[in-house]
Amino acid sequence: MTQAPTPTPDTVRRLVRTLLHEGGPAAPTARNGAGGPDVRPVAEGGGHSTWWVGTRHVLRLAPDREAAVRLRRELRLRDLVRPHVPLAVPTSVAHGEWSPGLAYTLDTKVPGGTAEDHDVTAVGEADLAGLLGGLREVPPRQAEALGVPRAAPRSLEALRRMAVAAARRLADADEFDAGRLRQLTPPGAAQLAAQPGAAVLVHHRLRGEHLVVSAEGRVRGVLDWTDAVLGDPAEDIAGLARAVGSPAAVRAATLAGYGARPCLRGLWLARCDTVLRLVAGLDGPTGGPLPLLRAQLGRTWEPILLERVTDFREAGED
Repeated sequence: MTQAPTPTPDTVRRLVRTLLHEGGPAAPTARNGAGGPDVRPVAEGGGHSTWWVGTRHVLRLAPDREAAVRLRRELRLRDLVRPHVPLAVPTSVAHGEWSPGLAYTLDTKVPGGTAEDHDVTAVGEADLAGLLGGLREVPPRQAEALGVPRAAPRSLEALRRMAVAAARRLADADEFDAGRLRQLTPPGAAQLAAQPGAAVLVHHRLRGEHLVVSAEGRVRGVLDWTDAVLGDPAEDIAGLARAVGSPAAVRAATLAGYGARPCLRGLWLARCDTVLRLVAGLDGPTGGPLPLLRAQLGRTWEPILLERVTDFREAGED
C-alpha cells in the first residue's frame, strides 16, 4: 500500500490557497511573512492531521483511507446532529481530497477554549445535559443510514478485572490506592451491565479538548465526531467524567434524564479506563502525557453523592 504523504506547512498552505482562489471562504486574517495564510498544527493531539488556518478556520486532513471514510461520514453526521443539540457543531466551508483517496475538511473555528482550559460551571453542566439529551433524540436509523456503526457495550466486569491488576502496579509506583477499586465488586459490575435496547448515538470522544468552553464556564460546542457510534450512552457519561469530573458528569446526565444505572455505569467505566490509561502512560509515551492522565484519574475518582446514597440494588432501577 502506498505510504500517505506527511502534511507540511507548505502542503497545507498550497491547499488553502487553492480553496481561496476557487472562491472558498474569506481569506484568514492572519498571514505569514510570505503573504500566504498563517498555518500551524494543532497541538492538542492533532499531530500533522489538524491545522489552524488563520484565526477563523481549522483544516483537518485524513491521514489514511480509513480515516477518510470516517471524515466523510462525519460531514453528513454533523448535519443530522445539529438540529438536536443546543451546542455548536463545526460547519465545513470546503471539503474534498488533499491527496488521492484522502479527504479533508476546512471548518469554521468554534470560538472558545477547551475543558482543559476552563472549569465548567453549573450552567455549563446544563449545556452538557442538553448535549446528552439531544443525542438520545437523533433517530438511530438515520444515523445508521449514514454509515454510523453499532458498537456492543463493553463488559464492565472484564474491565474491572483488568483495572484491579493495573491498580496494583500503580500502587507499587505510589500513584494510586488500589483498595479504592474494591468499591466495585463483581456482583456490582454485573448489576451495572448495559441494558438491552438502550443504544443511542454516542459521540464516543468527549475528551477535554473536544469540548469548547467559554471563560465563563459555558459549554459552547463539541468537536470531532469521527468516532461516533450507536451504542452505550454510559460511554459518553464516562467521557464527561474524564473531561470535567465525575460530579459534573453525573449531574449533567441526571439533568438529561438518565437514571442511577447508566450514571454509575459511566462512572465506573471512566474510573477503570483512567487506571488502565495511566499504567499505559507509565509504560511508554504512546499511553499519553502523564500530567493529563493523572488529572483524568483524579477527576473520575472525585466522590459523587449518587454513590453515597445509592446501593447497587437501587442502581438496578433506572
